[in-house]
Amino acid sequence: MKAIRLRPGKERSLLRRHPWVFEGSIARGKADAGETVRVEADDGRFLAWGAYSGSSMIRVRAWSFDEAERIDRAFFERRIAAAVALRARLPIASTGLRLVHGEADGLPGLVVDRYGDTLCAQFLSAGSERWKDTLADLLLRATGAARLYERSDAGVRGLEGLPVQTGWLRGEGDTECTITEHDWQLTLDVAHGHKTGYYLDQRDNRALFARWVRRLGSRQVLNCYCYTGGFTVAALAGGAEQVTSIDSSAPALARVQAHVRANGFEEARSETLDEDVNAFLRRSLEAGRRWDAIVLDPPKFAPTAAHAERAARAYKDINRLALLALAPGGLLFTFSCSGGIGPELFHKIVAGAGLDAGVDGAIVERVGAAPDHPQTLCFPEGEYLKGLLILKS
Repeated sequence: MKAIRLRPGKERSLLRRHPWVFEGSIARGKADAGETVRVEADDGRFLAWGAYSGSSMIRVRAWSFDEAERIDRAFFERRIAAAVALRARLPIASTGLRLVHGEADGLPGLVVDRYGDTLCAQFLSAGSERWKDTLADLLLRATGAARLYERSDAGVRGLEGLPVQTGWLRGEGDTECTITEHDWQLTLDVAHGHKTGYYLDQRDNRALFARWVRRLGSRQVLNCYCYTGGFTVAALAGGAEQVTSIDSSAPALARVQAHVRANGFEEARSETLDEDVNAFLRRSLEAGRRWDAIVLDPPKFAPTAAHAERAARAYKDINRLALLALAPGGLLFTFSCSGGIGPELFHKIVAGAGLDAGVDGAIVERVGAAPDHPQTLCFPEGEYLKGLLILKS
């Protein structure tokens, strides 16, 4: 077994069971892409078994901190079984769920979502790529799913020195899937949708939004960066009279209206616009139009902490405009899915937006990703989605 020896003092994160070893922490040693290596402290003490990546700044991603463990098919079978068992214990009101959530499930670089009898997987690290065929077989066996589609097309693959790969790994057929979320019917395309086809992490937040719309009697609702309209359906289910959904993707907007029809709502209650959100909000302010509730669920402005300053300006601008566009007593549900923006910083950004807008509000809920996207004690980087539900004063 090849060994990676760390520089003095660089073992502390692994002793805390954090699964990443950065390039600058390594004194010597290397291996083939995805090969299992023994990670040692500078004095030769065992620290972890991990997958090596010579292209990434994260040179090793730890599989296990148990020296007696063997990284083989049985190891991955146990990890997948544990991930499936965890989801079976969770209150998931959907036939779509996150089945494997990378480091949080002890499987760094592997993301698997389940949509009914279809699995959609992202192999995002050299280690998960090396074990891809084994993982695909084990996933189908553990879940009883009929087929597995690969969506290894995220930008992080390039940082691992891996090419984009998509297509059926097991099974074949139509890439359209239908899921039930709460009492709603929703569709997605595992081949062409965002991520693996849908944003399952917002499942519980959509139900929460429906409850707040009903509680407040919000009549006019604006859903910004709406994608395929999960929050639009939620608002209509909560009794909104009219929902305006904004996105820059025409295919996504077409699916919004299909979802409205599929769930039995009058299509006239849903307006979709292919627009820039900032420009639309500015025009709405100029026209004196106000909303009873607004959802801001923008794309990832800050993939890493290095992008935080630029992202903070973008988040502040859209939140300032949204707070101004809210009617008095209106509801803002605002999110950041940027790993480089922590919860405390996001709160400060939104507070700054309120100050610039001359608006105050009460934070009535703080939310994150649904529980099938677990955040573990040893891997705080797993907390990427954060949201604030604010009642405007």
